[in-house]
Amino acid sequence: MKLTSLTAALSLLASPLAAQDKVTLMLDWFVNPDHGPIIVAQERGYFADVDLDVEIIAPADPSDPPKMVAAGQADLAVSYQPQLHMQIHEGLPLKRVGTLVATPLNCLLVLEDGPIKTPADLAGRKVGFSVGGVEEAVLGTILRKHGVPLDDVELVNVNWSLSPSLMSGQVDAVIGAYRNFELNQMDIEGVAGRCFFVEEEGLPPYDELIYVANSETMDPDMIRRFLAATEKATQYMVNHPQASWELFSGTSKELQDELNKRAWADTLPRFALRPAAMDAGRYARFESFLHDAGLVPAINDVADIAVDVTAQ
Repeated sequence: MKLTSLTAALSLLASPLAAQDKVTLMLDWFVNPDHGPIIVAQERGYFADVDLDVEIIAPADPSDPPKMVAAGQADLAVSYQPQLHMQIHEGLPLKRVGTLVATPLNCLLVLEDGPIKTPADLAGRKVGFSVGGVEEAVLGTILRKHGVPLDDVELVNVNWSLSPSLMSGQVDAVIGAYRNFELNQMDIEGVAGRCFFVEEEGLPPYDELIYVANSETMDPDMIRRFLAATEKATQYMVNHPQASWELFSGTSKELQDELNKRAWADTLPRFALRPAAMDAGRYARFESFLHDAGLVPAINDVADIAVDVTAQ
């Protein structure tokens, strides 16, 4: 009996451990507090706990990740709900499979002590933007609410230099600024800013950051495990904000500054506590908004845009 037991034990020790499933995740940008649950899940071993080996990649071009997923060169990508609607109409085989940041971050940003007290004051002035299409529709909706046609403002492409272009006086406002970053960046530089929040100015609420997968080749089981790990990480972050910040910022010296520390605190309450959960009405309303704005030619069914992988 003893020999048999010893032989069995040695056999178990000699057996290879179960192989982890490899997952390639493309971020939307360089690592920043918006990606907190992903990095915390990696650092605390939550991905490994569900047999996932996740490779996290920052893109050279922020527009690349959804295209790479569509082309089968990545399993998942962090992307944006507004862009996803348009990309599906362009024919990309993509689908929302989870939520990272569950509220809009976008805002119309102006100087606190500047001449713009309401969006109506932008008539005849310059507004900076980085990404055409959606941002123009967002701005047009805000302006219409205040009786200003979009044609009454001059749109200036400032690339990704949003707050610097505003602080330098190049433009009178910028659309597409993230309230958790640009406001803090300006304050740190001694210039007070003010945000007009898009969801308070006529836009339907939406998920700012989402996970997208290839609708034709996605692995629902892998995605369920991925989302379970990020949900566990989000719970840890909410329960232990300081410890999770120290864990996150400890992964890179570039993250250990005042801007990222402030952004971490401002982003924390916006992460999806149930990343797999899906609000079908939210996606239907935003699809209709884009159609009414003339940005998409038809209205897709929600099933063509987003999926609850836990129901599959």
